[in-house]
Amino acid sequence: MKYDVVIVGGGASGLSCALTLASSRGRGWQWAEGRKYLLFDTDGSDLKKAFLKNVPGIDPVAGTELLQKIKRQIEEWGGVDFLPEEVVRVEKKGEVFEVESSGSGVFLANYVVLAGGFHAFNIKGLEVGLVENPKSPKPGRVMIRHKDYEVDRNLFVAGTLAGLSSHFTSCAGSGVEVAIEILSRFAGKRIVIHDVPEGD
Repeated sequence: MKYDVVIVGGGASGLSCALTLASSRGRGWQWAEGRKYLLFDTDGSDLKKAFLKNVPGIDPVAGTELLQKIKRQIEEWGGVDFLPEEVVRVEKKGEVFEVESSGSGVFLANYVVLAGGFHAFNIKGLEVGLVENPKSPKPGRVMIRHKDYEVDRNLFVAGTLAGLSSHFTSCAGSGVEVAIEILSRFAGKRIVIHDVPEGD
């Protein structure tokens, strides 16, 4: 099966990327309709161990609760499939990527977003610059070298795997930035997504 975007990782950055991509639907943008997105989530996000008290505009909340709330938001927009499997291989084949999972076989994607966190990177098939994450207070955390979150043409990285600190807002923002870049390429021009109250 082929998807427009495959996201590897269901933490703050991966979910925020998926939410922003999905939220382009239903706005009268022809280039956004009919897009298909796939998110791999092994339920291993560090947010599950967090209790967040310093997210701007959000009341204190358990990380598990916030993850579920974002997933519900994504489901309300539609267009995103979730698969609770590990990605074992990503390989560029011409203009598309082959994405192989641990249980469901091979998927094709025009874009891939790597957002699986900074504990390790074991996906085969990609030649990436893997270095230590300089913003982690703990040793042994990794990041992938990139320019403006792009590792290679149409291959992006987000969150702590992009070298960011492990704060929710930092990671979520990087996922949004990646999504907006991809959507802008779909549109053939720079776009942003802003909502206003109905009737304004």
